[in-house]
Amino acid sequence: MSERETTRLVAWSQEMRGVHSRLRKALRLVQQSLDDAESDGADNALSDLLLYCRGFCAALDGHHRSEDHTLFPAIAAAHPELRPVLRKLEQDHSMIAYLIGTLENAVRQNVDPRPHLDGLGAIMENHFRYEERQLLTVLETLDLTADPADALGPL
Repeated sequence: MSERETTRLVAWSQEMRGVHSRLRKALRLVQQSLDDAESDGADNALSDLLLYCRGFCAALDGHHRSEDHTLFPAIAAAHPELRPVLRKLEQDHSMIAYLIGTLENAVRQNVDPRPHLDGLGAIMENHFRYEERQLLTVLETLDLTADPADALGPL
């Protein structure tokens, strides 16, 4: 295998780490916006919260949809023994999508979103850690020619 080919393969695991890192930062931004809204009590802080929440929720959901539609089928084809792991990750994605909906509803209804955000953050972190433990090594050998945005979302 050439150095260029090895770099391309290893790049998938780095891409996943990068996407997860950006989503973690986005979550912290939403949490900071919520802290600002609570301390300021200003309408600007609430509108910032709405903006950050919508952006974070869309990014997280887009990441999972991309994995479900592009990355996971490629992994299943190359590593059929990982199909149970991929099913569990897809179930996590469904649960996280539900939690995103409850968070968005809380923000829209001006209900304290902190419990929803904290719960979503905890589930997201557990999901990311499990996914990284199960898939990063596989991604270092996966021969996938898709655009990273198609496989991991537009982050």
